[in-house]
Amino acid sequence: MHTQRMAVSVSVLALLTLAACGTESGSGFGSGDGSDTVQSDVPVTGVAWSVDSLTVDGKKTEAPAGSRLEIDPKGRAKAGFGCNHISADARVEGDRITFGKPVSTQMACDETTEKAEKAALAAMDGEVTAKLSGEKLTLTTEGGDTIALSEEKPAGLVGTRWAVNTLLSGETATSVPADLPKERVPHLTFGEDGTVHGNSGCNSFHGEAAVEGSTIDFGPPAGTRKMCPEAEMEVERAVLAALDGPATYTIKGSTLTVTSKDGKGIGATAAPAKSEGTQEHG
Repeated sequence: MHTQRMAVSVSVLALLTLAACGTESGSGFGSGDGSDTVQSDVPVTGVAWSVDSLTVDGKKTEAPAGSRLEIDPKGRAKAGFGCNHISADARVEGDRITFGKPVSTQMACDETTEKAEKAALAAMDGEVTAKLSGEKLTLTTEGGDTIALSEEKPAGLVGTRWAVNTLLSGETATSVPADLPKERVPHLTFGEDGTVHGNSGCNSFHGEAAVEGSTIDFGPPAGTRKMCPEAEMEVERAVLAALDGPATYTIKGSTLTVTSKDGKGIGATAAPAKSEGTQEHG
């Protein structure tokens, strides 16, 4: 089945460090103006949450690996299960979160992912109660449906195999096609010696990547020069555009975002590296 790529709007996410029983701003239903302040007994915003499972109508669905949910301080919730992007307005008051009607992109997904997405759309609609226990968070709807989550610990930039799943251009994000051949899914790994290597969607590459603070200065990449179908070449061009010269990066949980000075960028998810100490030339 041909997978349709959908462009979705990307909000600029701000990090917010909250203590339990602290405060959070921008609670208006998606207003994001920061004019209101509400008391939060459960610090849920600005945290990268890994979705463990969803239970809807008594049926528990294990979430696919890499599933995540985040509520930013501006009142926007975003969830992903490896295929479509789900978003909704979210108002946090005390231990209650009120979601607006969730919306989703419409890409075709595998059966397991589709099942999880449907469960999330049902649970992220209306008011839920948030209960935090250590690093575990449970969201429970009035009807008893639940989303079980765990706080994600930031992955390390160096030594992690980052699988690219999103292409960024200014305020727009486009999902990497899910039907790319497995060996052509773009990925990259940063080495302790200031290098980066991986696959850009068609060709393998390696190059310099000097990290300083929140900035990565990419040198000109070297690699193979194979030609691939246009869809794969289009992905490759977008990936290489993000890895060109100085760029900023952020890591939230298992998600890496790299953005170049001209607004081109990539979003990637952490996965175990297959061979940390070698470069890929195949």
